Formats: sequence, structure tokens, C-alpha cells
Amino acid sequence: MHNRKQFFCFLSCLWLLMALVLGACGDATSTSVPVATSASAATAGVASNGAKFKVAFVYVGPVTDGGWTYEHDLGRQYLVKTLPNVETTIVENVPETAADAEKVITDLAQKGNKIIFTTSFGYMDPTINVAKKFPNVYFEHATGYKTAPNVATYQVRQYQARYLAGIIAGKMTKTNILGYVVPFPIPEVIGGVDAVTLGAQSVNPNIKVKVVWVNSWYDPATETAAAQSLLNAGADIILQHQDSPAALQAADKAGKFGIGNDAPMDNYAPKAYLTSPTWNWGLYYVDRVKAALNGTWKPDQYFGGFKEGVVDLAPISALVPNDVKDLVATKKKALISGELDVYAGPIKDQSGNIKIPAGSRASDQDILAMNYFVQGVEGTIPKQ
Repeated sequence: MHNRKQFFCFLSCLWLLMALVLGACGDATSTSVPVATSASAATAGVASNGAKFKVAFVYVGPVTDGGWTYEHDLGRQYLVKTLPNVETTIVENVPETAADAEKVITDLAQKGNKIIFTTSFGYMDPTINVAKKFPNVYFEHATGYKTAPNVATYQVRQYQARYLAGIIAGKMTKTNILGYVVPFPIPEVIGGVDAVTLGAQSVNPNIKVKVVWVNSWYDPATETAAAQSLLNAGADIILQHQDSPAALQAADKAGKFGIGNDAPMDNYAPKAYLTSPTWNWGLYYVDRVKAALNGTWKPDQYFGGFKEGVVDLAPISALVPNDVKDLVATKKKALISGELDVYAGPIKDQSGNIKIPAGSRASDQDILAMNYFVQGVEGTIPKQ
């Protein structure tokens, strides 16, 4: 009996020693290695049993961009706070080229991440390609349209918030010319320009929206130059589909108004800032990681809006009159209820062709494939 007690005591000590060693090894491998010029970081959450579920995020810009990547990282932080058994890894500044993106995504899959979120449109094909090699890993691609047995897509109805931003711009402009700095000719961007135009025209039929393409999500110098060219062309309100506040700051410097993008940007240009369309990615991230944890994950195509709480308009500046704020609040309620639809016909393209007939509404498939500018937009869509 005494020998059995000694034996079990020995086993207990051995188990404790192994647990300490394994715990130290786990901590040592929780931070990713930077790939090429990308930066990386990890945040560990500890569950009651010590297990960690590894989740990774691939970012197109830095978390300090003040816009798109910043908002995604807020969503990641919300995930960690909500699900303390989750460990997250991020890789910033990943180019949207196939070779660069596939290298990073592959590296994250090899390091044991169970679900990987790739957060920019250009990662679509790289995500699909890597997913084929790792069938037991879940992949989630933001703003794309291609799925696979282990690849889902997620997008938010950005156009709803942009429509409301257009109402504010249409009410605030003196020249009836709005300037829009845009990155790439993809459906979410084209549809965003259309939504701003339709919103502005709903309160001011004389509105014209001039666009300038910059072929980048994050290039403050080029964005500043584009905004300045629009100001020189008579625009007195600058909008943007960029990740930095550079265009907004150009409007501020010129003594004009501006509307930010992706996140509240009032601190960057307080004299110009009116509002920003914003996205709440955290709700989605929590739902999807929970699904991966409990075995209910499916390769869905998510498309949420105001109603789901993933789209919003940042607090409107005091520069905007109260009657305009009240109008925006009313329109937001109508969008949530379904009474108002941004893409309800009749809607014509720049050439006057009917794209959405009276009495009809664009389907989600139509919205996710939008490839034309509506009447009132001045500019062309480059061919890809």
C-alpha cells in the first residue's frame, strides 16, 4: 500500500512537470514570425482547462490605418474579450499579389490556426488555393464571392451607410459637386459610389459626383493628390473609399467638408469631418468562431447590414444641422425595417439605360456584382 502511494505521488509530480513544460512551449509558439515586410502579433486567451483555439487574421494594411484594418482589428479584440479560450494571430501589410498572400496564408495554416480570416478582396483566389491544401482548416474571406467546402465569404451592406452619408453630403454641399476618392473598380466600390449618389440625389436632384481612381487601398500621398484634384474641380465635400484619413484631411486643409470611411475619423480633421460609414466586424467574428468550436460551421455567404448591427454611421458632427440628423435617423429606421431600399427602381446608368425597373429591387447577387455607375456620376469604370 505504501509503495502504491509512492507510485501515484511520482505520477502526479511527473504529470505536473509535463504540464509546465508543455505550457511553456505553447507560449513560445504563440507569436507568428513576420513574413516578408509584414508585421505580426498574437493575443492569447486562457480557458479554464488551458486549451486555446487558434484564429488568424490577414490584413491588407497596418492596424494603425484609422480605417478598414483598424476596424477589423477592433473586431478581433472583441473576439478575444468575448471568447477567452481563443488565441489570435495577425499579419499586417500583406500584398494582394498571389505569391505574397498565399505564402502568408499557408504559413498560418501550417502553424495550427483552425480558422483564418482573410480581410481584403484581393485575397480571394489565394484563399481558395490555400484552402484546397488544408481541408481541415476553416477559411473566411471578406468581400469576395468564391466559396469552397472549407471557405466562407462575408460582406456587410456598406451601401446602406453610404446612402445615408450621401444624404448628409447632398444637404451640406453648396456647389452641388461631390468628390469621391476610390481605390479599385470592384462591385463594393462601384456600388458604394452609386449609393452615395442615390442618397444625395434623394434630397438634392442637382448633385453630381466626380470620381478619381487611385488603385490602392492605402496610399495617403496619392489619396491627398486625388482629393486635391477633386477640390480643384469644384467639389466642396470629399468622400472616400480608402483606409486612411488622407482625403478627409485634404478637405480640412482646403476649408471644405469631408466624410470618412470604415471608422470614426473625427480626430483627424475636426473642422471638416461630418461622419463616417462604419462596420462592426466583432459580432461576425464571434459567431463564426463559436460555430467552428461547436461543429456547426458552414461555408456560408454572409451579407449583413443595419438590421444585424454590423453596419452603422459614426456619430454625426455638430457641423451638421439637427434637421439633417433627424432625416438620417428616419431613413436609417426605414432601411432597417425594409421600407426603404437603396437600390429600388427605377435606376438608370450613366447612359440612361434602365438597370433596375420601377417596382423592382436589386437582388443581393446584383449588388455583389454591380458594374455600372448611375446617372449623376462623372467618371468611368476602368476595365480590369
